[in-house]
Amino acid sequence: MTGDRPPTRHIVVMGVSGSGKTTVAKGVAALTGLAFAEADEFHSEANVTRMRAGVPLDDDARWPWLRALAGWMTARHREGVSTVLACSALKRSYRDLLREGPPGVEFVHLDGPTEVIRERMSLRAGHYMPASLLDSQTATLEPLWPDERGIVLDLQLSTEALVAAAVERLGLPVIRVPSGVPAAPES
Repeated sequence: MTGDRPPTRHIVVMGVSGSGKTTVAKGVAALTGLAFAEADEFHSEANVTRMRAGVPLDDDARWPWLRALAGWMTARHREGVSTVLACSALKRSYRDLLREGPPGVEFVHLDGPTEVIRERMSLRAGHYMPASLLDSQTATLEPLWPDERGIVLDLQLSTEALVAAAVERLGLPVIRVPSGVPAAPES
C-alpha cells in the first residue's frame, strides 16, 4: 500500500443466527461507506444444503468458508477499501483465521437472550438457517476473549441504536447522514 492511502478498517459483526448481524452490518456500511459482505453468501452449496436439512456445520465444513472470507477482506485491504462483514464467527479459532486476513480485524458481538433470538428466527422468511440450529450455535459460541479487538452490544437494542453504538464505539467516520436526521447547516 502507498503512504498516501489511509489505513483500512475491517469490522466483523458476529453472533448466532438471528442476532441481527446482517441488519447491523448493512447499517454500519450505509453510514460509513465500508464495503459490505454477507458471509452466508460465501458458503458452498453443500454447506447450505446441510444447514437447510438442519445439520450443523462442523469445523471441516467451516474452514474453507472462513478462508474465503479472510481472502475477501484481504483483497479489499489491498485495494485500500475498508469492510464490514456479517459473519457468525462463533469460535475464537474462527476469529483467529479471519484475523489472518487483513491487519486489525475488529469484532462487534451482538449478544442477548436466546429466547429473543428464537422469536426473531421464527418470524423471518426465506432464510436457509432453521431455528432448530440455534441451540447448536449457542453451544458453539465463544464470547470475545479479553485480548480480542472488539465490542459487545445488547441485541435487544433497536437497529438504529446498535448501528450508532457500533460506529461510535469503534470510532468509525460517518460519511452519510442517517435517514430522518437533518443534515447540519453549512457555515
